[in-house]
Amino acid sequence: MVLKSAIKESVFEQKENLHLAQPGLQRESNENLQLSPDFITIITGVRRCGKSTLLLQLIKNLSKDDYAYFNFEDPRIFGFDVNDFPKLEKVLGNKSYYFFDEIQNVDKWELFIRKLHDNGKIICLTGSNASLLSKELGTRLTGRNLQYELFPFSYQEFCDLKNKERSVVSFDDYLDIGGFPLYIKTGNQEYLHQLFRDILFRDIIVRYGIRNSKIMEGIALFLISNVAKEYSLTNIKNTFGVGSTNSISDYVSWLEDSYLIFTLPRFSWSLKSVAVNPKKIYTIDSGFAQANSLSFSSDKGRLFENAVFIHLRKRKDELFYFKEKGECDFVIKRKNKVIEVVQACYDLNDDNFHQEISGLKEAMDFFNLKKGTLVTRNQTDEWKENEKQINIVSAEEWF
Repeated sequence: MVLKSAIKESVFEQKENLHLAQPGLQRESNENLQLSPDFITIITGVRRCGKSTLLLQLIKNLSKDDYAYFNFEDPRIFGFDVNDFPKLEKVLGNKSYYFFDEIQNVDKWELFIRKLHDNGKIICLTGSNASLLSKELGTRLTGRNLQYELFPFSYQEFCDLKNKERSVVSFDDYLDIGGFPLYIKTGNQEYLHQLFRDILFRDIIVRYGIRNSKIMEGIALFLISNVAKEYSLTNIKNTFGVGSTNSISDYVSWLEDSYLIFTLPRFSWSLKSVAVNPKKIYTIDSGFAQANSLSFSSDKGRLFENAVFIHLRKRKDELFYFKEKGECDFVIKRKNKVIEVVQACYDLNDDNFHQEISGLKEAMDFFNLKKGTLVTRNQTDEWKENEKQINIVSAEEWF
């Protein structure tokens, strides 16, 4: 329970601060994002990727008296629960638009949102935990919401912010720095260290009551350090001495929900095989990975593959990796049909050319595709054999 006076103070100061804030770089996500009384708009994404700034861009053309805004992570309203929503509603007043940050922190928040929606209000929510938002939306708000994901800056957004031309040099910078807006501006690596700790403790350890935070931290760092590699729940269990693979499975799931990591299944037409085959691990951002791991000092290839994965992940298609005799990094499936295969290779040379091409060609044969794509750091070429064609494209062009 929170006093109405504390809620009122928070509402006033939050809105004033939002009103004075700079709108920042226009995000690419704005192009498809719509606000409507017909649907509740949901924006999810990792912490500090720019969700609040995106809200600011959405409200910048609205009258200050026409919208309400509230961030549920304000420490002044610690202890806010479902019984405090009537007080919040009175303080906010009768508005046309309602914007809420991190509302999933409050149990049964969907009851309040359902009421506003039923009254014809235009609602936009943001959150850093995809699962907690989806769970409640799927029970009481099914069919009433449109969900969008926001990621750290893309390569193009990075170039726009840094006022750089698209080139090999700027792409190398992007791979090193990544896309978290404040880190791009400051270059202070401690910021990414603190961000890792914030995500881990606030979104996972505290939320799920994990007693041994050191083990959870160790598992998270282990996974971040092994991007673009297969991982095994049993191996992690044995490495960290955790009681069961079920616990490890929960940890990985919670890390995914917080957008810290992503897992990529191995392709199979059998759902059972997909479930039991090893998965590959990726993380949210290449700069974030480098700042929180020592394993990338001389291995740009895995960071490059991670960047390719994130670019594909934004498209909302089903993604897999392919592995038979050879391996293809990414299989893109849409509406139950494989439409594209993509290989990522930072530096294509005489030593790896046959391996990269043969793995991609095997996947093309398997899925009966005539074209495939091989993304490299700075090479452009074309490979043909019979009716098969592989387009070798540079990162500057492909991203």
